[in-house]
This record gives sequence, structure tokens and C-alpha cells, in this order.
Amino acid sequence: MTLVRDKLFIDGRWVAAQGGGFIDVIDPSDASVYARIPEGVPADAEAAIAAARGAFDSWSRTSPAERAQYLERIAAGFQARSDELADAIAHEVGMPLKMASRIQVGGPLWSWQHYAKLAREFEWEARVGNSLVVREPVGVVGAITPWNFPLNQITLKVAPALAAGCTVVLKPSEVAPINAFILAEIIEAAGLPAGVFNLVTGYGPVVGEVLASDPRVDMVSFTGSTHAGRRVAELAAATVKKVALELGGKSAAIVLDDADLAAAVKGTVSNCLLNSGQTCSAHTRMIVPRAKVDEAATLAAAAASSFKVGPALAEGSRLGPLVSQAQRDRVVGYIRRGLDEGARLACGGVDAAPAGAGFFVAPTVLVVEDPKATVAQEEIFGPVLVIVPHDGDEDAILLANDSIYGLAGSVWAGTDEHALAVARRIRTGQVDVNGAPWNPLAPFGGYRQSGLGRENGVYGLEEFLEYKAIQLRPR
Repeated sequence: MTLVRDKLFIDGRWVAAQGGGFIDVIDPSDASVYARIPEGVPADAEAAIAAARGAFDSWSRTSPAERAQYLERIAAGFQARSDELADAIAHEVGMPLKMASRIQVGGPLWSWQHYAKLAREFEWEARVGNSLVVREPVGVVGAITPWNFPLNQITLKVAPALAAGCTVVLKPSEVAPINAFILAEIIEAAGLPAGVFNLVTGYGPVVGEVLASDPRVDMVSFTGSTHAGRRVAELAAATVKKVALELGGKSAAIVLDDADLAAAVKGTVSNCLLNSGQTCSAHTRMIVPRAKVDEAATLAAAAASSFKVGPALAEGSRLGPLVSQAQRDRVVGYIRRGLDEGARLACGGVDAAPAGAGFFVAPTVLVVEDPKATVAQEEIFGPVLVIVPHDGDEDAILLANDSIYGLAGSVWAGTDEHALAVARRIRTGQVDVNGAPWNPLAPFGGYRQSGLGRENGVYGLEEFLEYKAIQLRPR
């Protein structure tokens, strides 16, 4: 049965969208219609902005401890509905269910709990000379979120914004929106005051552009493609609102000559293929010593081929489908272009995907000689690893930095000291050394066209705050 959500959440109430239209949500595992949601129109976004504007004064003056209590109640409701959230994301995004539960739901749950704790512990004001320096909420926040890690990106905007004392209008991706509806129900049950959180679904050029351009919105926080991020920044500039952008990437995994090649390849393949490669920070370029390219390609092909491709709810699936037919066509097009430009196919390819109605692409490894090749420069956003040769540390650093992006990356070396020396020279927001684990307390965000601002931990909270200096007479 198709799941139908026929209301938007505005000013503490579930209301019908003013346009009356609906959008189908497709299950990428079998191309069936999983759900149907309201197609919001500009008037819906404007109503939500008005509600958030009206609620801001009273919400911004609540104590951090009171805001923390609300976040704790949201986290408790979130935890109670974790299985439902994981099932929804498996249907919407196509990530295998067990992984969706651990990554797509487990991570955001931790973040809700963390921001409740941080609201209580953060230093909201400090004396600096004869000034009282105060941290205050930026105001009304328009949050525009993507489909690949939908609940995580919603959480990393909404939770710190609420902790900061901001009010929020959320426009989730129309591709993966059901998790946002469940979250809205959780927030409603937690008793958050009317207008503090609002949910409007619809298309980016219709609803999202209102959030980016409306003068009543003080900040827009966007995660998505670099192309769409440029448009958001352009619209926001007209009212000089604060902008946070988490955009694309073409992150490099540098394998130095003294590295454990087998460990480096295994770690890079696992990182690259997470969420079927639909991860902005995926390490999709593996830069290896020229003399070891063939060995690296053989190891990568074996590692990639071990990922069982299948529907999100099928037992044993490790690599689900891409999110849509359009996304599959895009990735297949890149593979074909890579081969046309001279890449060598180590495994996978356009004809290796399993049969069926879902949007599957087999894990693919390409070897290229030219670091300027299209597949070595542009974000593919699919299960495709590109291997590029380097001629020593200095060349590897040059190749890693030869990108319009700078979101993530890794360095593999014989010692952590060697890897760290190279990592310091990579122009990117995060670098893993020898397979070091993800740290949710560390800042996440990019250099150059990978975006502006940071998420995670205290750095994510500070994005939603302004400084105010109150000069006091000397004692």
C-alpha cells in the first residue's frame, strides 16, 4: 500500500498544502510508489516563515536549560520510533536496512542527545575586558536538506538551531521526505511551542527558493549539490542573510609508497561505496604510487566485487540501489564517458548490475592515467572508484589539491607521522589518517566549492549564533 502524507506542519498544526498537488516518492529497490506527499507552493513556505517569525521572540528568550529539555524529549521520541525511521529510509534511499538503522538513524539519535547536552554546557556569555560578549540566536532559519542522508542532515541543522534559540522552517528533499514527517510528529509530541518548527515539502525551485530569498529568514542552511548551492547563495545575497552550504566533493585517498597497500585499498573501497557511493564526502579518487597501480586495481576490484548488491530489505544486501532512475542514468553516463576517454575497467561497469526493476549499478573501479579525466575531476555520486597514479609525495599532494572541491580525504602511510605531515598540506575540511574513525564531535564542512561553514559538535551550534558585545562601565 502507498503511504500517504497529506498535510504540512505549520504553526503547530497539520494543514493541507495550498496548491493541492502531490509528489510520488519512489522506492528505488523496485521502482514502486512507496509514498505520496504534499507539493508545497510558495504560499505554504510564506505561511511557515510567518509562523517561525512570530514564534522567534518568545522562543529565543527561553533558557538554554529549557531548550535542552525539549531536545531531550525529542531524542526520547526519536529513539522510540527508530525502527520506523530506519524502515522509511531503507524504502526512500535504498540503503540496506541494517545499515540504515545503524548509520541513518543511530547517528542522528546521538546528535539529538548531544545537542541537548551541549545546550546546557555551552558558554553563552563571557566577560572580555569591560564588555559582556553574548551569544544569541541568528533568528529564523530556513533548512534545505538532501536525500542521501536525509535524517542526519535534517538533524545537524534542526537540533543545533533549536538549541541555539532559533526557529526553523524545514524543506526536506522530496525524494526522501517520510523520515521528516515522522520527525515532525515526534517534535509535535514533545510539545515544542507552535511555530518553532515547521515542515513544508515540495520542490527546491518552488519552496526552497522562497526560504533562500525571503527577507524574514535570517539564515539559510543548505546541503546538496554545488550547482544548487550556488543558486541558494545567489538568492540569499539579496538580503545579506547568513548562509551555510555543505556541497559536493571529489575527495582523494592518498596512498603513499610506504603504506600498507591492502589495508589502504580495503578502507578506501569501503568508504567510497558507503550508501552506494551517494555520499558527498566519499573517497572516490585513490591516488597510488605509479608502480603499484596494477596491484591496487586488482585489490580494489576484489574488494568492490565482494559487496552484495540487492534490494534494501533483502537479507544480506550490502550495496543497495541508487536513489532514482535519473541518478542511475547519471552514474552510468559517467562510467561510459570514463571508458570513452580511455579509462581501464577493473571491475563492474554498465552491464554488471543485477537484473530487476530497481535502480542498481554494480560497484565499479576505473583506472585512469590522466588526472584531468572527467571521472577523476567531477563528482559522480555513485559506486565508482577512480584510481590515479602518482610519482611521490609531492605529486600526490598536487593531485589531491587539483580539484574545485575540498570536503574530505585520507592519507595512508607507513607511519601516522608520515601521513600527518601530508594530511596537513591537503586543502580539505577533513582528512583521515591511516583509516582513523569518524568523529561526530569534529567540525565537518569544506574548502572551496565544497561549501561554507561547519556542522557537528559545538562547531555546528556556533553556526546558528551571533555575537553581541555589550560595553559595560569599568568597575
